[in-house]
Amino acid sequence: MGKWSDNDRLAEAAYAHFGRVDILVNNAGMSPLAPSLSETSEELFDKVIAVNFKGPFRLSALIGERMMAGNGGVIINLSSSASFKPEPSTVPYSGAKAAINAMTVALAKAFGPKVRVNCIAPGPFLTDVSGAWRDNTAMKRQLGLRRFGEPEEIVGTALYLASDASSYTTGAVIRVDGGVW
Repeated sequence: MGKWSDNDRLAEAAYAHFGRVDILVNNAGMSPLAPSLSETSEELFDKVIAVNFKGPFRLSALIGERMMAGNGGVIINLSSSASFKPEPSTVPYSGAKAAINAMTVALAKAFGPKVRVNCIAPGPFLTDVSGAWRDNTAMKRQLGLRRFGEPEEIVGTALYLASDASSYTTGAVIRVDGGVW
């Protein structure tokens, strides 16, 4: 997802296969931890920014413009609670996700009124990437709900944003994070 040419091919393949795109979900991401700020390699920094921001930007630009030229559509970006509460070990990731939040607002302005662009900012969910912290009871106690999210708990927000139920919602960043403050 981090290469423009790959996103160009993906957009073309989607239109060739389906004839149109009604809903784009920018869900690709990666969040590796670096050993320290100064030991964050340029390669790791560039890869995190490319996958988490550069790819979604390019794909949204390509598909959003075609949605505008057609019957409209919906773009749903995935951010992170790390965009609001960054930590030293996640600076590139947090920065890329903060850029997604900003991009969401800008693209909502650029593609409105035919295309709604919104964002979901998940907190700690028990997915395959949670292995390093899923047993961290101190982290759990810091959450407003005192527990980590289950993957199915984000589905309702995605369905809301993808459906006409959110017909008056655009440029929003909706936190689904169990109370990460």
